[in-house]
Amino acid sequence: MRPVEWTDPRTVAEAVAALPGGGVIKAGGVDLADLMKEGIAAPQRLVNLRTVRGLDVIEEDREIGGLRFGPLVTLARLAAEPMVRRRFRALADAAGHAATPQIRNMATLAGNLLQRPRCWYFRSEAFPCLRKGGNHCFAIEGENAYHAVFGNTFCAIVHPSATAVALVALDARLTIAGPNGIREARLESLFVRPEQDVMREHSLAPGEVITAVRVPGLPPGAASAYTKLGEKESFDWPLAEAACVLERAGGKCTRASVVLGAAAPVPWRVPKAEEALTGQPLGEETARLAAKAALHGATPLSGNAYKVALLETIVGRTILAAMMEKEEAR
Repeated sequence: MRPVEWTDPRTVAEAVAALPGGGVIKAGGVDLADLMKEGIAAPQRLVNLRTVRGLDVIEEDREIGGLRFGPLVTLARLAAEPMVRRRFRALADAAGHAATPQIRNMATLAGNLLQRPRCWYFRSEAFPCLRKGGNHCFAIEGENAYHAVFGNTFCAIVHPSATAVALVALDARLTIAGPNGIREARLESLFVRPEQDVMREHSLAPGEVITAVRVPGLPPGAASAYTKLGEKESFDWPLAEAACVLERAGGKCTRASVVLGAAAPVPWRVPKAEEALTGQPLGEETARLAAKAALHGATPLSGNAYKVALLETIVGRTILAAMMEKEEAR
């Protein structure tokens, strides 16, 4: 067994200082434990964020009229918190449909955003895929039933985070601490496409730590929704998922955000669907046309063409759910 150091920082600054020289952040530890068992991660030091106070808060963010989430908020708490369900239904539903109850009680929001791909070729020691320094994506010509139908010409992983799908639709922002101080970034900019850097899935610099996820408030009349479809109702990775945010006035959509999950190497925003919704009356026909537009340009692989129809169906359902969501007091 390979020895690993353990560090219990008391502040974010101490955590950042402990990362150089082979340190890795440990939050819930769900994915990290798997990566270590599978020989993909071999940290010299585990930096335990759970000893840093104040990183598990859910609180009002008056600057942006929304909510601020600490990186250690668990998925279970995120799903159950009344003000999250009332104001950001898509986020609560995404968290509540991830994994199993046991995992949701341990898994953290930041950990969910930063988890590594679940592609069986990446996770298996037998396949030296691109993400492990090899020269081939085995999924493109291999077993690819659960792989990407967008952005899949170089590496066909799907991004594994359900909360990322909802948070991109909600235009969430990040607060990030690192050796050079504090910076802010849009969550959407966190995710790295394979053609940009196939060895990583996020843009955090070495030594950086997410310290908050901030979700701006929605205007009156706006609503959000999330839908997941898997082979089993419980503890299953999604075959397809979607999140939608609709702003409305006078019976029409004034602004829309539509994001697909289990569809691409990153949470996949679909501007054509957003354009198909904007300025249109709220109803089934508008939802149908937007759902069809969402799958424009899909490039399914040999074993996953079925996902195109699934994604179109759940995009339509998600848009209708957001249309029917009644305005709540905010």
